[in-house]
Amino acid sequence: MSFHRRPFRLAALLALLALAGCAPGDSAARVKPPAAPPADVAGLCAKLHAGLPETVAGLARTPTEPESDLTASWGGSAIVLRCGIPKPPAMADPKQEGVEVNGVGWLLEKTSDGGFRFTTGARLAYTEVRVDKEHATDAGMLVGLSAAVAGAVPVGISSY
Repeated sequence: MSFHRRPFRLAALLALLALAGCAPGDSAARVKPPAAPPADVAGLCAKLHAGLPETVAGLARTPTEPESDLTASWGGSAIVLRCGIPKPPAMADPKQEGVEVNGVGWLLEKTSDGGFRFTTGARLAYTEVRVDKEHATDAGMLVGLSAAVAGAVPVGISSY
């Protein structure tokens, strides 16, 4: 995965996400927590969960069903976070796109439904953030989430 500076690609991504915005939902999001990660990873995820912001990209935090320290959501299902996921196969692809926000590297993938999935790299716990195309407002959400990740999940390579 490459984290070379790609200002034009990031600018294009920001514009695309801004154009995809619509009104956020306010109901609980059904989020399947990752299968039980190792205890050390689960501990890092619990620390991250406690430090997550109440709003992301102007969307209020909403409950997840089932409730878990491994998941969080904002604006219903507009932005969904899952911590403690296994290493994504795309992480091994050197051609895969990536961005760095406030010292946190993120793998960038477009999902089949037109949304986006961002996954942290070079951290002791992998964290995935999915942005629903219908509810996304902009990639500025990675600013607050990157600060939370940097404060809770140390730099390193997860063995999970």
